[in-house]
Amino acid sequence: MSTARTYGQMCPLARSMDILGERWTVLIVRELLLGPKRFKDLADTLPALGPNRLTARLRSLEASDVVRRSTLPPPAGVAVYELTERGEGLREPLIALGRWGLGLPPSPEIDTATTRADLIALSVSSVVTPDKLAGLKEIYELHVGRETFHVEIVDGRMWTRSGPSPVRPDLEVHCRTRTYLKLIFGGTQVTDAVRSGDVRVAVGSDELVERAFDLMSGTEIDYPVYVGI
Repeated sequence: MSTARTYGQMCPLARSMDILGERWTVLIVRELLLGPKRFKDLADTLPALGPNRLTARLRSLEASDVVRRSTLPPPAGVAVYELTERGEGLREPLIALGRWGLGLPPSPEIDTATTRADLIALSVSSVVTPDKLAGLKEIYELHVGRETFHVEIVDGRMWTRSGPSPVRPDLEVHCRTRTYLKLIFGGTQVTDAVRSGDVRVAVGSDELVERAFDLMSGTEIDYPVYVGI
């Protein structure tokens, strides 16, 4: 690595920033925390990055053993980028950083239309204590505005992934982004949202939808700035 791209310090944090410090790099890793992505998926999600810089950032992450190229199994069979074991090691610190950012008020330069339910889910679901997940093995598929993602609970952990569930989910719900945010941050009750039709349950029971949103809202999270979006 050239001196122009390194802090030149043995400090572990400085070494981490040598790899992650360039603009957009952390956001590429963020997208891969939601599962493997095609180059086009990454380009569509981060349009301001541009294909040339995206290629350069991916090559740098590959060289640092954070990202690798792979091929999804049939029937998909498409080339994707995914996190390596080293890359997965970034999950907890980056999600913790995301939770820290949840409470920051948006500046005038931020377009609130870029709010994504899957990224909110990624940040808040990690707050759930293992005892609340003990014994659960469930998949929730969410259709929020134009987004589709799923949340899987397995082995005492909650995982948020892009796209529909690969198997039939235990719960499938449809709602607007504003409704989802109100549910996550305490702006409305699940029972009221279901009763009013703001949440449509396509698969699953009323009991399950209440449990799902109770878990997905995490614990002691109160960020009303999002409710007004």
